[in-house]
Amino acid sequence: MKRIGDAAAHSTVKRLRAGMTGGVLSFPLTSFRSDGGLDVAAYRTYLRGQLAAAPGAVFPACGTGEFFSLDEDEYRAVVEATVDVAAGRLPVVAGVGYGWAQARRFARIAEEAGADALLVLPHYLVAAPQDGLVEQLRRIAEGTALPLIAYQRDQVAFTVEGLRRIAGIPNVIGLKDGHSDLDRLQRLTLTAPDGFLFFNGAATAEIQARAYAGVGVPAYSSAVHAFAPEIADAFFAALRDRDDARADRLLRDFYVPLVELRDRVPGYGVSLVKAAARLRGLPVGPVRAPLTDPGPADLAELEEIVGAGLDLVGAP
Repeated sequence: MKRIGDAAAHSTVKRLRAGMTGGVLSFPLTSFRSDGGLDVAAYRTYLRGQLAAAPGAVFPACGTGEFFSLDEDEYRAVVEATVDVAAGRLPVVAGVGYGWAQARRFARIAEEAGADALLVLPHYLVAAPQDGLVEQLRRIAEGTALPLIAYQRDQVAFTVEGLRRIAGIPNVIGLKDGHSDLDRLQRLTLTAPDGFLFFNGAATAEIQARAYAGVGVPAYSSAVHAFAPEIADAFFAALRDRDDARADRLLRDFYVPLVELRDRVPGYGVSLVKAAARLRGLPVGPVRAPLTDPGPADLAELEEIVGAGLDLVGAP
């Protein structure tokens, strides 16, 4: 398999770094019909609204996009639609995952669909030693010409030595962190070679955005952008402008209540986001099993929280 060349890797890293500096990273929802089928037309409509808010990059078919529930044909349709709607305006980084053999199948599809890079989601089920984590990433990299961003969370956590080793794999250009272990993360950022990308991938990353920035990782993904880019962009601007009072108001009156509701039910990290998008009239449809949509009481509370956030930023 052809490996990524230095020029292509440099271009992708440069575009991603510029995007991470200029805006939040968008992880769009995947649109399903009421019968559970994929709705590509609705997804395109929804995605155009997402991209109109000018995120730094777009990551289709990842965790928020319910990668785990897509078959290969659906995955191809989602990535192709994203590449088409993005039209080269920003990097498209598609999710891949499961074991390395299956991840390579998805990587091949993403490459054929025109994605710029891949986010390697945590592998399925088992814990593994560093040798295995590195070998998993190496085998995926050997099966694609696209650059890879590793995602550490749950059972995937790289040590300093592990980070050195994955950074030596030609295709691997960065790391998304979902552990929020800032001591470990600081050690990793100090170990990484120049140009290696890091970004905050904690659930509702805005809650910890200032702490991550303190260890040199200011870029972050935003689930809130999936349903309220106005709020996500306002918080990003508050951080950029060092407007602590505004950032604190958004955290106190919107983000913290949202996180408290999210933490009540497993899977709400996705299904609550999708419910909020539906409350705003966005054509995303329901979640697929094993996720479940929120019940009436939680939906009512969610509507109040989203309304409060929109009021704070002066959005309808």
